[in-house]
Amino acid sequence: MRAAPMPKGHGRTSKIVRLAVVIAAIAFCFTTRVNGFEPDFLFPLENVTIAQGRDAIFTCVVNNIGGNRVAWIKADTKAILAIHEHVITNNERLSVTHNDYNTWTLNVRTVRREDRGTYMCQVNTDPMKSQSAFLEVVIPPDIIYEDTSGDMMIPEGGSAKLICKARGYPEPKILWRREDGGDIIVRTGTTIKTKMTSVEGESLLLSKVTRSEMGAYLCIAANGVPPSVSKRLMLHVHFHPLVQVPNQLVGAPQKTDITLQCYVEASPKSINYWTRESGEMIISNDKYNMTELTVSYYSAQMKLTIRKLRKSDLGGYKCISKNSIGEAEGNIRVYEMDLSKPRTPSEDDDDNAINTFNSEEDDYENRNTGRNSSSNSPALKDQSHRLPRSSSDKIRYINSVMLISILIIMKY
Repeated sequence: MRAAPMPKGHGRTSKIVRLAVVIAAIAFCFTTRVNGFEPDFLFPLENVTIAQGRDAIFTCVVNNIGGNRVAWIKADTKAILAIHEHVITNNERLSVTHNDYNTWTLNVRTVRREDRGTYMCQVNTDPMKSQSAFLEVVIPPDIIYEDTSGDMMIPEGGSAKLICKARGYPEPKILWRREDGGDIIVRTGTTIKTKMTSVEGESLLLSKVTRSEMGAYLCIAANGVPPSVSKRLMLHVHFHPLVQVPNQLVGAPQKTDITLQCYVEASPKSINYWTRESGEMIISNDKYNMTELTVSYYSAQMKLTIRKLRKSDLGGYKCISKNSIGEAEGNIRVYEMDLSKPRTPSEDDDDNAINTFNSEEDDYENRNTGRNSSSNSPALKDQSHRLPRSSSDKIRYINSVMLISILIIMKY
């Protein structure tokens, strides 16, 4: 079958329609440029700072996109990442979303250090329009354990150098503190000593170390990216044991309990025990109770309680401390206090009067002779000016004075 012939004038009409469409498109483009309806960015692209391992998001808002396309580009490498909604680069951690209106989002999942750089949102207008932002990938601090000191042991009076290193971005700063909050003693030269609550730097130098500087030191690394991290280093200072006895003579009545005390300082940690002066070691039982209280890293308090004191318990006791460097001991003597003869108030008064009087005499002698009261000075042989010491002598003295006075009156 032959096709029906086209009516006359149809080809001419099609040409006119096509010409009208072209003219309308040109007019639309011209109107868009004149009235400012070409693509433009509604908001600037914002810089992103994020910790390594988290997700970074860039949001690009373009108005009047028309038939143009939005592309994402890594500016420093000039790599095209995505066009419109399609990821171009071979990176499964990248994705692009479009809300079907004017917003395009680039999502970088689990960012790495190599993702750092400038990202560009570009519209393929003529000339091209774009805006860019920087992705900063920060890394929390991390202690480099293979380059950091461990626990350390030095003799008292020696020196110690503690080293702590950390990685991260920005570069972490190292701060040293004592775990117990005490001061760190920094010595410079031979005489200058400075007490500091903290010291900054990768290394901490301690010289002429004393036992009081023993303890835990914290190396703290921080770079403004949470969390900060720290490592604990223990500084052990070794020295010969030292025993101190607050009371070397302790007394109590029979059938009462009595407690003996010693204070021990030693490092390394010592073995502490009690003996009688004969060398017999004391063990805990119904008669004896021994306790030990830790005071600090290097000091402890030893206590020995003797229950129901008897005659056989009297005598000497030793508290002994031993470590790998040496040993030390303290001696305590236990005696019986006799409370069976209480003093009467009158006896106490007489004694007090005598003691007071003697004290006054001594003061007088010291002032007038310039000698100690215990010296034998000839000036003290004539003691006729002194008052009698006992109450009966005082009465006789007063009676004698009164009798002499009466006799004198009667004579005249």
